[in-house]
Order: sequence, then structure tokens, then C-alpha cells
Amino acid sequence: MKIVFAGTPEFAVPSLQALLDSEHQLCAVYTQPDRPAGRGRKLTASPVKTLALSANIPVYQPENFKQTTDIANLAAFQADLMVVVAYGVILPQKVLDIPRYGCINVHGSLLPRWRGAAPIHRAVMAGDKETGVTIMKLVKKLDAGDMLLKITCPITVDSTSSSLHDQLADMGAQGLLQVIKQIDHGKSIAIVQDEAQVTYAHKLDKAEAVLDWQESAEVLDRKIRGLNAWPVAQTLFNGEVLRIWRAEIVENAVPLAPGQIGNQAQALDVGTGAGVLRLLEIQLPGGKRIAGKDFLNAHPANGVRLGI
Repeated sequence: MKIVFAGTPEFAVPSLQALLDSEHQLCAVYTQPDRPAGRGRKLTASPVKTLALSANIPVYQPENFKQTTDIANLAAFQADLMVVVAYGVILPQKVLDIPRYGCINVHGSLLPRWRGAAPIHRAVMAGDKETGVTIMKLVKKLDAGDMLLKITCPITVDSTSSSLHDQLADMGAQGLLQVIKQIDHGKSIAIVQDEAQVTYAHKLDKAEAVLDWQESAEVLDRKIRGLNAWPVAQTLFNGEVLRIWRAEIVENAVPLAPGQIGNQAQALDVGTGAGVLRLLEIQLPGGKRIAGKDFLNAHPANGVRLGI
């Protein structure tokens, strides 16, 4: 099949690589324009653009598809299918109608749960027991297209948004090839989403990173895992921002007041609204990520209350 690919971040890279390694003809790659990144705010190519150029695939970077020339350029490829993975650009109906078999999308949740921008993070933060990827037909309404394939993945007590991101990206790439084969052979089956089951994964806000120690240890643990690796959960330690990368719930712990650090020399235990949380990996401004117990060796904290 002649395929056009559209994607931008790391999540889309495995899917693009799968197409490059397949027997299909990849006509072109669309990705967002280069954006300022890093401390120097230097214009930086997207991960998808970097891979496409290394494979000598033509790259196109329109801000949107409002210009007739951009639509004409896409139509000129006479593609059978357009594959969209975390592109980040709204596609008008004129674009969706161009490929022979339309456009399909790889989405990082088990639709119709968690439509929207941050499905992986929201699944972890909500305490979902499983997540996965859905490959669907792309329609104008956000993540509302008929589903062609769903693959599930468990969310364990150790799962973070970062670790699930990589798992789901790889799963999506594998499922993508399966769906394309089904479409090519006229054997794809589309299932309509149940609108009654829809939830939305709203974009993360940096303000969500600040932990409220009045919440339970379970809720805080989910937040810490869900906010890893961005924006990363944080609190205040003696007025300084303390980033929390990993934690675990302490079973049968001696109760502590919310935010209060316990007196154990080998464990950075903190009281919550219900239960005790052990901070396993933390980071102060300008410092490296270190184990909680190592932090205690350098920063006496018995009786200190976090969040102040």
C-alpha cells in the first residue's frame, strides 16, 4: 500500500519505524514544524522528522491544512492510507477524505475511555488496572472514530506514565501493521464507540504536580507515577522544591501527620491523609535524582513537614 505518515513525538517513532521496515511504500511524512527546545531554545526537529530524514523520506511541516497548496500536495501522493500517530495538528475533513481508505490513528488508551491529550497519564492517575492502544478510523470529532483494533496492557503498582508510554508505543506499532494488513485484504472490522462510556484525558497542567499531603497515600502514589516523567510530582522541603520521581505505600506503618517526615534513618517516610508514603527517588533543584534514604543522610529531616 502507498502510505502517508503523520506524527510528531517519540510515541510515534515505533509506528514510523514499523512502516519503514514493512513492504509498504511510504510516500511522505508529515510532522509539526521545528520548535524551540532546551535551555537555549534552539529550533529542534521532532523525533519523527529526525527518523524520516535518516531514511530519506520526504518531510512536510505545515502549521495546519488551511492552505489549498498543502491539501493539493497531500493529494498528489495518491496514497491508499494515511496513518496518524500523535501528530498534534487538527486534520480537516478535506484531508481525511483524500486517501483511498481514509486515515487511521494509533491512540494510547482503550477507547472510548480516555479520549484526548493525556490518556496514559490519566489512566495511571485514576487508578485504572489496565490500559492499552486503540487503532481507529480518524474522524473530525476528537478520538471518536470507529475502532479497528484494541490491545490491552496491565497497569501495575510499578507502572509509570513513562514506562507505559514506551510499552504502548511499541504495541501500537505492532497493531498498526496488523490493521493495515486487514484493510489491504478487505477484512477490517470497525466497531462503533459507546458514547456512554466516554471519558476525557485533559491535557496536563504543571499546577497538578504540586502534591496535597491531605490526600491518601494511594492517591498520591498514583499521582507520582502518573506525573513521571512530566511534569514530575513536587512538594516543598524547607522552602525548596522537592521533585518526587518514585514512591511506594508503606503497609502497616505508624501513622504520621499529613506531610510530616518520620524518624526512620533509612527511609524517607511521609504522612498523608490516609496512610504513609515512602519516597524512593527524589531531586532538589540543580541536583541529581537520588534515593530517599541518601537524601536523609545529607538533609536531617526528622519532624520536618513537607509542603511548607
